[in-house]
Amino acid sequence: MAGNTFGNIFTITTFGESHGKAVGVVIDGCPPNIELSTEYVQKELDRRRPGQSEVSTPRDESDTVDIYSGVFEGRTTGTPVMMMVFNKNQMSKDYDAVKNLFRPGHADFTYFSKYGIRDHRGGGRSSARETIGRVCGGAVAKAVLSQLGISITGYVIQVGPHKAVKKDFDYIEKNIIRTCDPDAVQAMTDYILDAKQDGDSVGAIVEVTVKGVPVGVGEPVFDRLNANLAKAIMSIPAVKGIEFGSGFQAALMRGSEHNDEVTKYGFLSNNAGGTLGGIASGQDIVFRFVVKPASSITVPKQGIDLYGNEKTIITEGRHDPCVAPRVVPVAEAMSAVTVLDLIMSDRAVAKFFTK
Repeated sequence: MAGNTFGNIFTITTFGESHGKAVGVVIDGCPPNIELSTEYVQKELDRRRPGQSEVSTPRDESDTVDIYSGVFEGRTTGTPVMMMVFNKNQMSKDYDAVKNLFRPGHADFTYFSKYGIRDHRGGGRSSARETIGRVCGGAVAKAVLSQLGISITGYVIQVGPHKAVKKDFDYIEKNIIRTCDPDAVQAMTDYILDAKQDGDSVGAIVEVTVKGVPVGVGEPVFDRLNANLAKAIMSIPAVKGIEFGSGFQAALMRGSEHNDEVTKYGFLSNNAGGTLGGIASGQDIVFRFVVKPASSITVPKQGIDLYGNEKTIITEGRHDPCVAPRVVPVAEAMSAVTVLDLIMSDRAVAKFFTK
């Protein structure tokens, strides 16, 4: 299986399956002398872990991380950093009933069609549990970026029809939805719990704001900053679409509205979302993405088995009625890895030409 590594200079390679022994990441290209501890990484993982609240899966995993290489006396050494989390609360028997079935909305059919074999326990490699490695890698990237004055903040702005209006960044980690609007959290929560009661799930929209990225980060044409971010975010399970700045609302605007005018004091708007020609403009990079309703539901749906026979399928087990609150730290992590990788690429080129 190819495609397990992301990045060019600062790279992450994730490994492991949902019901395997462990999941984790190998990080290469990390600069030396970056302060890094298991406690720092654990704080990020705790934001992603299951069983956080009534709107997440009840799977009881502590997701305790260990650093196995690349760190000495609390600092990175410049060698590959390997981190791993052991799976401890698998209930593989919950998936016995779907061993020979292709569940609607899942990767069962495509994995089996491509490889001729699949791990039916929780989706195996296609499970969102793979994102543990991403969050670990993102924690390291965040540690590096913080020294450059760059911060990344994700938050839920819509659950079903309920939208956030206010943006209070201090409130994000104080509510179970991870929304930025104190006035919207109750309606969002009730909407999720109603679906959960019905054995169903709901979709949502997450926004990410990246502050402090210097002008010039990113390359034109194929390695645009926004293009690389789009690939990073679209690689997260359940993500179905992404937009930058004014996004799809641009279809309703004229050029005279959409153009971000600039004065000697800076830009007057940010419809472009922080990039021009694929290169950072110095403004906040702002993008939104949609996550689909989780496919694992107990509402009976039509599917087929390995032999092509039609079956009515109910997915038992412990699942999220809305994945958005737990996807926020994953999106931050992938954003951090992308931005850091492009910054390091820029510096590598600059160093080469100044020799």
